[in-house]
Amino acid sequence: MLDRRLFLLGAMATVAGCSQTTEHVRTHPLQVGRKPRFSALYGARPKERFPIPAVPKGKLKRRFQRQRVRYRTKERPGTVIVDTRKFYLYHVEKGGTAMRYGVGLGRAGFAWSGRAKIAWKRKWPTWTPPTEMIKRQPELARWSAARGGMPPGLRNPLGARALYIFQDGKDTLYRLHGTPEVSSIGRAVSSGCVRLVNQDIIDLYTRVRPGSSIVVI
Repeated sequence: MLDRRLFLLGAMATVAGCSQTTEHVRTHPLQVGRKPRFSALYGARPKERFPIPAVPKGKLKRRFQRQRVRYRTKERPGTVIVDTRKFYLYHVEKGGTAMRYGVGLGRAGFAWSGRAKIAWKRKWPTWTPPTEMIKRQPELARWSAARGGMPPGLRNPLGARALYIFQDGKDTLYRLHGTPEVSSIGRAVSSGCVRLVNQDIIDLYTRVRPGSSIVVI
């Protein structure tokens, strides 16, 4: 526990200028409706630009599988809410429900909290490591912005889709993105922002409109 606290405090110190607090209503999720079969949610996606393999059954805990839940909040429908304590992402719907996804959180995902906008989104994005990351890992310099970044693909850290978070018109460098690393969902990982398995980020991508609000709590 102490190690995790030190990890979070160190991460928050690096981006203190980006952080802001937000007031949020307590929520009470409760599963509603019939849940689709696992294979329908997490089966292979062979028609994608880069074919995505199925998520192995048993690898993604049931509570982190995509599902519609009852969710009380003052946020408007269309808002994305990331609960960093429970490792959940909610896309708020009309009528007191939300689509809930399990997420993994990297150092950047824990460091930033507050309210911002999802400025734009991209299918199969390129990835450019931040300058600070290149300083820590010089071997990543070949993927710098000056060199065009890492091409899209299954090994790209942003996965099949990415949603880009801006605050006050400026890029926060934080992303909602895909990952093939199913075991990272529901966990704190070493790098990255807010990650969903590729099947879930594809689903979220179809629901979120550019300009939508995002609240990280």
